[in-house]
Amino acid sequence: MAAKSWVLTDHSANEYVTDLTLTDKDAPAATGCTVTKRTLRGGLSDGVDVVRVDNGACRFDVLPTRGMGIWRAWVGDLEIGWRSPVRGPVHPAHVPVGESTGLGWLDGFDELLVRCGLESNGAPEFDEEGRVAYPLHGRIANKPAHRVSVSIDDDTGEIAVRGSVEETRFHFLKVRLDSVVRTKPGEPGFRIEDTVVNISGSPAEIQMLYHCNFGLPLLGAGAQVVAPVKTVVPRNDHAASGVKAWPTYSGEAAGYEEQVYFLELLADDNGRTQAMLKDAHGMKAATMYFNKRQLPCFSVWKNTTSAPDGYVTGLEPGTNFPNPRTYEGEQGRVAKLDGAGSISFDFALKIHRNQAEVEAGEKEIAALQGDVKPKVFDSPQEGWCAPG
Repeated sequence: MAAKSWVLTDHSANEYVTDLTLTDKDAPAATGCTVTKRTLRGGLSDGVDVVRVDNGACRFDVLPTRGMGIWRAWVGDLEIGWRSPVRGPVHPAHVPVGESTGLGWLDGFDELLVRCGLESNGAPEFDEEGRVAYPLHGRIANKPAHRVSVSIDDDTGEIAVRGSVEETRFHFLKVRLDSVVRTKPGEPGFRIEDTVVNISGSPAEIQMLYHCNFGLPLLGAGAQVVAPVKTVVPRNDHAASGVKAWPTYSGEAAGYEEQVYFLELLADDNGRTQAMLKDAHGMKAATMYFNKRQLPCFSVWKNTTSAPDGYVTGLEPGTNFPNPRTYEGEQGRVAKLDGAGSISFDFALKIHRNQAEVEAGEKEIAALQGDVKPKVFDSPQEGWCAPG
């Protein structure tokens, strides 16, 4: 298949396009579609590149400056994402990932989809002298892409935004994320193909987690996670206190203390699985699709505090659970790469716009669930949850 391509950033060739607008006049097969690239100015967003893709049914913003994350998505007037108290998207220069608390990552957190990794992706961890060994959720989300391009297929009109992001440190980990975000005209969502390449000659270990975050109006009192569940484990005693209601959500509650649940999902014979967040009335929902062989662990993060404080939930497929890196390594929950080796991950998000679409998505999940009754533990479990 032939495709037209436009380079937006190429650090090696010293190429950079500040503004670009593509329409179906540039690629006739992409009927009714537009792609725009702009650079934000002012405040914490100054210098952030945004590539907006509009396929006629769904539009979404890709952030090359922030590790190729997805800021927001819209289908009609339905916005999918959340309202963080952080005024973003935030340029990585303003995110102190390595600050002494290990929590600096939170200064830039406001995307619909943010990747966590690649050296680590979980809770912060400190060495014996109290210094940050692994910061919260890792570094890849705050690394700008050094090469970015857009292509449009001449036959199908499929739009692809490509970006390459490196997480490297002299004497330490040296890996590259090659990401492709795809969508077709009229598609109610997008698909992601990620490949992590070890650009070192020595072996490496990586972790990946897709931190997908939903707030109002999709999230609300009575909203529910629908997934083909095999096992549910509360992360700590506080989460255990609410485990009977783990898949459902309350309304806003100022001062709410987050609760996290670790899940093993069921999948088909090829490893394909999916998980949905639907609103209280079953009239709108979002479903993520991924492969359990690539991303065997699934986490549900509930943070139903007041809206000004960040009313949000995270549905998070990953190579591991977001425990401290050392603990997850001891459990063998890392991806191992030979020198110059690579590993790939596939992820997709589909937005359901009415009751019939929601019900169709639920039927797919019910088919994966079959007759299996989920095992729900009422306390944290060894091998799943880090002590303390």
